[in-house]
Amino acid sequence: MAADMENTSMKSYPMVGGEGPQSYAQNSSSQKKVVENTKELIHEAVIEKLDLQNLPDISYSNNTTFRIADLGCSVGPNTFIAVQNIIDAIQSKYHKTYNIIGNPEFQVFFNDHSDNDFNTLFRLLPPSRNYFTNSVPGSFHGRLFPNSSLHFVHSSTALHWLSKVPEEVVDSKSPAWNKGSIICTGLVKEVSEAYSNQFNNDMHTFLMARAPEIVHGGLMVLILLGLPDGVTMSQTATGMNFEILRSCLNDLANLGLVKQEEVDSFNIPFYFPSPKEMVGIIERNGYFSVEKIQELSKASTKLVTSMDIQLRVTSHIRAIAESLIKEHFGHEIVDELFSRFQNKFANSNHTFTKENTPDIDLFILLKRKAWID
Repeated sequence: MAADMENTSMKSYPMVGGEGPQSYAQNSSSQKKVVENTKELIHEAVIEKLDLQNLPDISYSNNTTFRIADLGCSVGPNTFIAVQNIIDAIQSKYHKTYNIIGNPEFQVFFNDHSDNDFNTLFRLLPPSRNYFTNSVPGSFHGRLFPNSSLHFVHSSTALHWLSKVPEEVVDSKSPAWNKGSIICTGLVKEVSEAYSNQFNNDMHTFLMARAPEIVHGGLMVLILLGLPDGVTMSQTATGMNFEILRSCLNDLANLGLVKQEEVDSFNIPFYFPSPKEMVGIIERNGYFSVEKIQELSKASTKLVTSMDIQLRVTSHIRAIAESLIKEHFGHEIVDELFSRFQNKFANSNHTFTKENTPDIDLFILLKRKAWID
């Protein structure tokens, strides 16, 4: 396979950096729960599926180095939890396989777009960590590492972000023009097809980039936001929240603070696939076997629209979407927009239960096939 490097045309949507009250580091508790919920699954994956004795470059000697990459790491601290979970599992497997006390060394690569806040990421590094660190800036939709250089790849709540907004949904002459919405709600067939095609293309390029980088027999864990078959984004908490954001943008257009055509052309570039859709993409790619795919359980808890909940949801959406808002509309409207969002959310009477917001987290364990070069 050709070693195509990062495609500079890929769009970047960095989370809000720093450690302030609006930062991703302070507003990513839901992503943290996903990482924590996958700890046992990762341990099982390593124990049952990682064949140390047949893994290239791995032996019982003290010179053994495991190379791990977390793709879409953002600014922490969630990435550090995920990495430590992986290392703990590998150490356990190593001791059981070779029946020795010592540990291999670990080299961890933290990857995200070049405008990610890597300064904050490395400032938050655990001081007592048991691994060496590197940053790898660039889009994970392109090549990032040399051939056969990684033993374990991890990516959590990042792959639902597309490399770009599908061109059809911002074309007023296209049947897929997404006027009246800023996400793929799942309610318009042509819009859904455009988003689905973009996601399929992005996942294909992602898998083709990872195939030469991961050693034969190496593992890759992908944790994605998804939808069960037959469920639309408009039925989920995410869909409801971005519908509120869209209505706030319309309010600003009515006040003359932004142009209506700017609102009509604004789309959030993410897509939630179904489990069946993901399996189809992976099988068509052919370089990986699906060792496990599982829906992660979510708490069925009713959230009362108290001030704390209003602030938490508003800050979470802002940490995710602020860079997109600034790029498309300018920075002047951000405070006003999210002030309106908080007020509308407070009056929305959302009931965020598992039954009413049926989006899912997908845990997918892949193994690099050894018979394909």
